[in-house]
Amino acid sequence: MELNALRSAMTLISLLVFLGIVVWAWKGRRRDAFDAAAQLPFADDETPEPAQRSQGANQ
Repeated sequence: MELNALRSAMTLISLLVFLGIVVWAWKGRRRDAFDAAAQLPFADDETPEPAQRSQGANQ
């Protein structure tokens, strides 16, 4: 197989995979899961208290 034909085939396969991912991501039944995942950075988690250092540990 010629190298350019192989490159063309790989480009076509990559395009089809990309389009498949786009269709999968934009399907309506996945919306709830993606909306929940989009809100994770804003979840109200308690921040851990900073660890107290002992006076002699770092000297």
